[in-house]
Amino acid sequence: MPKQTFFNLPEDKKTILLDAVEKEFSRVPLFEASVANMVQDAGIPRGSFYQYFDNKEDAFFYLLKEHTKQRQEHFTLLLKQHGGDLFKAMAGMFQDIISDAPDKKNLPFLKNALLNMTHKVEHTFAGMFSSSMMDDSLDKISPLINKKYLNISEDKELFYVMQILTSVTIRNFIEKFSRDLTDEEAINNYTSELTLLKYGLYRKTEE
Repeated sequence: MPKQTFFNLPEDKKTILLDAVEKEFSRVPLFEASVANMVQDAGIPRGSFYQYFDNKEDAFFYLLKEHTKQRQEHFTLLLKQHGGDLFKAMAGMFQDIISDAPDKKNLPFLKNALLNMTHKVEHTFAGMFSSSMMDDSLDKISPLINKKYLNISEDKELFYVMQILTSVTIRNFIEKFSRDLTDEEAINNYTSELTLLKYGLYRKTEE
């Protein structure tokens, strides 16, 4: 979490600093990122960076959480637009992220984060699909999901459904970036996997 001095900055200065931070983390993954490059782009002394953040990891995860928060709000909107249909909302979210219209400026940051995945990155990224996913309940997202579409009977099972869908989604993002798939290829692959999950993997036969 940034220090209070960061939050005390005027909005324009915060924007300049975060743009410089994102530019560097879009260029290289976290472990290769240079604070020197960030402060040069932001036009601030190196010492000022450490008045705002403990280190580059602090800046990275703050930025990732901010991205996640924005995507989380969009995911909530998609759930409402699709009448609580979880699968349609997930598909819409996936397509919106990889399309990232109009200029895909956020994708390099996301790509570096996911291709150099750690448990903490995965945990943070997963938050965009459920604000309470890592808590004991899904109080914030559960009321938005139309349960009649799902073969579940309680929120505990919804938690497992969200874990499965989030894992599949993250892996598809990684496939998109690691194999340099086109948007169309990535969307088709993800849609196929969602369809298998939606309708089940086990064919029922007469006994």
